[in-house]
Amino acid sequence: MHIHYQIDQPVHLDVQMEVRAFTVLLGLSGEGKSILLKAIAGLIPARGSPFGGLAAEQRPIGYLPQGYALFPHLRAWENVAYPLRGSDRRRQAMDLLARVGLGEMAERYPDALSGGQRQRVALARALARRPELLLLDEPTSALDMATRDEILDALISEVHDFGVPVLAVTHDPHLAMLADHMAVLLNGRIAQEGRPQTMFARPVSAGVARLLGFRNCFAGTVEQVDSLGMTVIVAGWPLRAGPREDLRPGMAVTVVIRSEDFVLCDAVDASAENVLCLKLTRLREEGLAWRVRLEGGLSVDMLLARRLCTGRRPTIGETWCVHVAAEHVQVLMEEGGSSRAAGD
Repeated sequence: MHIHYQIDQPVHLDVQMEVRAFTVLLGLSGEGKSILLKAIAGLIPARGSPFGGLAAEQRPIGYLPQGYALFPHLRAWENVAYPLRGSDRRRQAMDLLARVGLGEMAERYPDALSGGQRQRVALARALARRPELLLLDEPTSALDMATRDEILDALISEVHDFGVPVLAVTHDPHLAMLADHMAVLLNGRIAQEGRPQTMFARPVSAGVARLLGFRNCFAGTVEQVDSLGMTVIVAGWPLRAGPREDLRPGMAVTVVIRSEDFVLCDAVDASAENVLCLKLTRLREEGLAWRVRLEGGLSVDMLLARRLCTGRRPTIGETWCVHVAAEHVQVLMEEGGSSRAAGD
């Protein structure tokens, strides 16, 4: 399904994108993601397609707002039955609850359900309308970290089973990783769109890269281009990267590298390709890893598994040598722009 919506107020948006199976639109808070969903649902004035010109109640859309908006005075089955008509409303509602794994919770009120269970009740209610498109607003916002992955796996499996295309908006890159298709919203437009595997590997701009979790972003200049790749100078550091036919020596570029793609190496390898020796200036424990800041000719953010520190705590002021493989060095021609990811 192709979506194209233009919105003037309360923010300016001009969004064109594809919705395929479970699609995630990723963007910063305040970028207008929730407003886009309300426009598609017919809840605020906008120009666009599909469903343009139809009143909200006439649009074949299921909509799950943040918080799910369940009626607190109605039981689970009554919430699901609310949009249904006819004498068999209860049977239909019970069937839908059973399909989302909540048949035994049908008599419970929302305050007696967990966050994940309330989400599935809201999903069943949205699907009761037999929608052609399902809209989810920040579906991870009410979920705790301990059960988030399990609940999301169940949610995505359920919407796949129903065969309804889904557009979920979020600022959570983790949800985007689980999508069939994704897009990034920047400055009111789609900055990049494609398969998550492609986009997380090859962002088209520094803005997209930051949203996708890249913490290392450096200005550089292309020094050499050959059939095997290129060399980019970043703060005096020659970095080898993979080949790109559209770049030439002398061009200003942006280099982005994931924190987890830096690895420790021996000082004896300091002259090897893509090795830099820097001073450790900051560290903190982050789960089962260390989040490390290294300073020298440039500042590097590194995520290091604690087991790689061979049982000793890193010490501020130590000199570390780090390496990054050429295939993990992403060279971007410019900040911004719009692109479909390669391979889509």
